[in-house]
Amino acid sequence: MTLFRHLSIVVATAFVGMCLPRVGVAQGIEQIKANYTKYEFRIPMRDGKRLFTAVYVPKDNSKTYPILLKRTPYSAKPYGVDQYPGNLGPSPLFSKEGYIFVYQDVRGRWMSEGEFVHMRPHRPNKQSKKEFDESTDTWDTVDWLVKNVRGNNGRVGIAGISYPGFYTAAGIIDSHPAIKAASPQAPVNDWFAGDDWHHNGAFFLAHMFNWMSRSGRVRPEPTKKFRFTFDYETPDGFEFFRRIKTLQEIDTKYLKGEVPFWHETLKHGTYDDFWKSRNIRPHLKNVKPAVMTVGGWFDAENLFGALETYKSIERNNPETFNMLVMGPWRHGGWSRGDGASFGDIPFNAKTSEFYREKIEFPFFQRHLKGKGEDKTQHPEAWVFETGTNQWRQYDKWPPQKAKSRSLHFHADQRLSFDAPKATDKQHNFDEYLSDPNKPVPYMNKISTGMTAEYMIADQRFASRRPDVLVYQTGELAEDVTIAGPVEVDLFVSTSGTGSDWVVKLIDVYPDDYPDAKENPKGVRMGGYQQLVRGDVIRGKFRNSLEQPEPFEPNKPTRVRFTMPDTYHSFRSGHRIMVQVQSSWFPLVDRNPQKFIDIYHAKPSDFQQATQRIFRSTAMPSKINVRVLP
Repeated sequence: MTLFRHLSIVVATAFVGMCLPRVGVAQGIEQIKANYTKYEFRIPMRDGKRLFTAVYVPKDNSKTYPILLKRTPYSAKPYGVDQYPGNLGPSPLFSKEGYIFVYQDVRGRWMSEGEFVHMRPHRPNKQSKKEFDESTDTWDTVDWLVKNVRGNNGRVGIAGISYPGFYTAAGIIDSHPAIKAASPQAPVNDWFAGDDWHHNGAFFLAHMFNWMSRSGRVRPEPTKKFRFTFDYETPDGFEFFRRIKTLQEIDTKYLKGEVPFWHETLKHGTYDDFWKSRNIRPHLKNVKPAVMTVGGWFDAENLFGALETYKSIERNNPETFNMLVMGPWRHGGWSRGDGASFGDIPFNAKTSEFYREKIEFPFFQRHLKGKGEDKTQHPEAWVFETGTNQWRQYDKWPPQKAKSRSLHFHADQRLSFDAPKATDKQHNFDEYLSDPNKPVPYMNKISTGMTAEYMIADQRFASRRPDVLVYQTGELAEDVTIAGPVEVDLFVSTSGTGSDWVVKLIDVYPDDYPDAKENPKGVRMGGYQQLVRGDVIRGKFRNSLEQPEPFEPNKPTRVRFTMPDTYHSFRSGHRIMVQVQSSWFPLVDRNPQKFIDIYHAKPSDFQQATQRIFRSTAMPSKINVRVLP
C-alpha cells in the first residue's frame, strides 16, 4: 500500500472533550492547506486490527522530512481528507520548519478498530507474534509509516500530553529503531499511587467523575461522534457532591451503567493486580531514543507521572539520553499561552514561549534533523525555580547539592528547623474535630470538577477553620530554596479507625506585599498563602497500598508519605507554613473515619473523629525538605 492509495473518510463533527487545546497562536487552516497534503489510512496491526491514522505531508518534495507522531484516545480529528486542523505539531515552529505530522486514534477509540482498554497493561513476555500492547501498536505504526509515507527521512519522533503522554512512554519500551526522539509530557503513570484518580490510595472524586462522565463511556464501534457532555445542573460542585451520600449512588443517578471503568475502580479499592498492571514504571526498559519528559510544578493531574517517568527511565536505561523539563505550569500549560502567570501568581517571564522556542523545538531539531547543539550540551534538567522566577539547569535531578532538613511542628502554631526540646512544658499535641458531613473545601470558589488553580491557590480560607491545624515560621531572614521531593513524617492519632491526612506546604507573603497593577478580581496579595505543594494519604495505606490497616483508636501512630518534587524559593521576609487536615472536598471523597471499604460505605458509616498531631521529642511530627545552599 502506498501513500497515494489512501482512504477517504466522511467529515466528522467537531470534537468537544478532554483533548488539550493547541498553542494559542493558530497557524491557520488555509496556511496548512497551502503547504501540506492530507492522507488518511487504516494501518494494520499484528493481530489484524486497523488503526485510523491521519498523515500531513509537506508539498515541497525537494527534501525529506522526519515524522512526528501523536497517538491519542482524544481523536485524530478532523476526519476527511479535505478537512484540515488549524494547527499542526506542538507549535507553529514545526510546520514552518517542515515535518510530516501523524495523528492516530489508539486501538478502540474513535475511528480505530479493536477494544479500548484504559492504561492497557504492558506485556513484557509475549507468547505469540500476534500478542499486542501499546508498545507493539507503536512499533507496527512506525514500521508502516517509514515504509509507506513518501518523503520521510527514516527518523521518527513521538510526543503527547497527558493520556497521549502515556502512549508516548509506552511506545518507547523496546522501541522501534526509527524512533530517535520522544517526549512524554505529563504522562499518566500510575492511577493508584499518584496520578489522576488516586493519590496514595485516596480517591480523587471530583476529577474522576468529571472525566468519566464525559470521556469514559464505551464506544461500541468506530465512530466520528462521541458524547462529551455532562450537566451538573448547578455551578456549585461542593454542594453537588455533598448531596451524594455514597459513591455507589453516582452510577445509579448519573453514569447509569455506561462507564465500565467506574465500576472497575469501585471493585478495586486496594493496589491489587488491576492497578499494578497499569503501572508503566517497571516496564520502561530498552528505551533507545533520546527522551525529554515534560511536566508542570502545578499540574493537578499528572505531576507524579512526569517526575516518575523521568526517574524510571533514568534508573532503567543509564545509557539513554534522558532529560527533564519542569516549569511553573498547569496541566499542559507549556503547550499554549505565554506562561507568564498561573492563577493569582505572576512569574515575570513568558515561560511557555521560552520552553517552546528554546527547549522543545531545539530538542526535536537536534535528534530528528541533526540541527543545533550537540546533545551533550543539553542540560539533563531544565527546571524553573518559582519564588525567584528563573530557569535553572542541572546535570541531575534533584540537584546533588540539596541537603535534607526538617521543618518541625511546635507548640503555639510554630514551625522551625529546630527539633523539639525535652524541656518544652506545653502538652505535646494539637487536635481538631473532623466531621465528614462538614468537610474542608479544597478551593475557596464555586466550581464543578477539579479546578486546576487549586495547586497554587490562596489557603487563607482553610487556615481560619477549626478543623485545620496551622504551623508557621517567623519571617525568614534569608531565602530558603527547596528542590526535590517533600517527605511528610507525622505522629498522629484518631478516635476512629480510619482517616485521611492532608498536608500542605505554603509560602506566606509579607503583609505589605503589593497587589498586581491590573487586578480585576481585587485579589489582595498581602498575607497571601500560596500553596507550594499539597497532597493526601488515605491513612489505612500508611504502611502498604496493598494491605490496608485500621488505626487503633486514640493510639499514636506514625504516618509517612512523599509528596511530589517541587522547586521553590521562600524569599526573605516571607514565612513557611504547613497546614494539616483530614478532608479536602470534593477533590477527595469523604472518609467515613471508620476502617471500611469506602467505595461501598453506607451513610450510617460516616462519623466524626478527634484527630491529634503529636510534636514531642519522642514523636516529632515534621516535613523533610531538600534545601539548596
